[in-house]
Amino acid sequence: MTSYDTFPDPTYRDTVLAPLFDGVKAHYAAHMAALNQAHLVMLSETDILTPDQTRPLAKALTEIDAEVDLDQLTYTGEHEDYFFLVEHLLREKLGDLGGMLHTARSRNDMDHTLFKLALRARAGQLLEEGAALAEAIVAKASDEADTLIVAYTHGQPAQPSTFGHYLAAVLEILLSDLERLSQAMDKLEDCPMGAAAITTSGFPIDRARVADLLGFAKPRLNSYGCIAGVDYVTGLYSAIKLIFLHLGRLVQDFGQWSSFEVGQLYVPNAFVQISSIMPQKRNPVPIEHMRHLASVTAGRCDMLVNTMHNTPFTDMNDSEGEVQQAGYATFESGGRMLRLLAAFVPACQINAKRVASNADAACVTITELADTLVRDEGLSFRAAHEIAAATAKDVIAREVPLSEGYATCVATFEAQTGKAPTLTEAGFAEAVSMRAFVTRRNRPGGPAPQALADALDTYTQALADLRAAHAARTTRHAQAETARAAAFARLMEA
Repeated sequence: MTSYDTFPDPTYRDTVLAPLFDGVKAHYAAHMAALNQAHLVMLSETDILTPDQTRPLAKALTEIDAEVDLDQLTYTGEHEDYFFLVEHLLREKLGDLGGMLHTARSRNDMDHTLFKLALRARAGQLLEEGAALAEAIVAKASDEADTLIVAYTHGQPAQPSTFGHYLAAVLEILLSDLERLSQAMDKLEDCPMGAAAITTSGFPIDRARVADLLGFAKPRLNSYGCIAGVDYVTGLYSAIKLIFLHLGRLVQDFGQWSSFEVGQLYVPNAFVQISSIMPQKRNPVPIEHMRHLASVTAGRCDMLVNTMHNTPFTDMNDSEGEVQQAGYATFESGGRMLRLLAAFVPACQINAKRVASNADAACVTITELADTLVRDEGLSFRAAHEIAAATAKDVIAREVPLSEGYATCVATFEAQTGKAPTLTEAGFAEAVSMRAFVTRRNRPGGPAPQALADALDTYTQALADLRAAHAARTTRHAQAETARAAAFARLMEA
């Protein structure tokens, strides 16, 4: 007969506690060692514990870290979790003194501190991969500043632009998304330690010192919020989601542009797979992989955020170990997508012949013809638009390039205004030229060479600022590690 008096229940052990224990081994054990060191240093410096207490505790912690083989460690249920295992090992070595390390702290504040330590490393790596992609796009946009493309709206050919101008639009959004990620990462820099269970402690703890030793910018102020607030989770994953939602749109364009019917984007052989049965096929399969990786990553972000929906504003397992660990797959799939896209963008090329063919077939420069009639002939835009529309309709019906529509334009102009235009055939050819169309659009943010160069300078500076902010965080983390190790070593010498 099953006994329900002994903890843990075997099914609870196997379905919850053992997986959580394995997760701590994989993701948090090293961070817990750092946390133990920082907390013990603080207990010593505030005289909450004496040197006669902190010295053996420090030595025992060092021995435990050296002796415990995480790879060989399995969950038996003897101890509820990894925290209690470490405390048990301390008490085996030191007797009741081993329990003194837990003075003025709780698993509540410890957990959220560990989660933030684990997240900030992963988020930092993702930010670096995003910045590397941005760097690749800057270089490609600069190289392709003069490369003409057909820009699409509503899935149809619209106007001429350049590949550089298109990529700069993608870059501007990516940088905005990375800045949002960086801001969300700043919320990982508030340390929960010292909140204890809910309300801080009656001991004279120094929360700022622990935060500093762990590389945080400062303590999180409200102790209740330290253990109940999940905004650092929801904010981070919301920011990550937007990166991949937006990059998925770029990848979708690449899929359309590289289709046989459009053919504007040429994907080199290194990124093409062939059909097992149809020898003529060139399948740019990496585009599909990037699309699904972006979608999977965005979906994982939704999973984390939605898990927090309608949960109580208190310490709860809904925001803790198993949920946190489930989120880490986000960084794996997201990182793969960013690295693949950063390799793909420099490799792909624009098919100039197909661009010219599509531009002719769709009369994509017709807007500039209307603009020219407004500027040079003094017409209203609506009147000019009607003449341009009639010209486009005629050449499309005849299946000839727009450059052959001069006679139609003149005849329509005369019929509508009662006079001949001053526009010459050479002037007409200039007005419907893709290159002239782009060159004339030299307003800020436009595709003309100078406007694009100015924009790329702005984006390059924004990327440098983003990298500098991240470097400041990582420098603080590294300096804290050095300072903590030195302070902890001094405990053993006291």
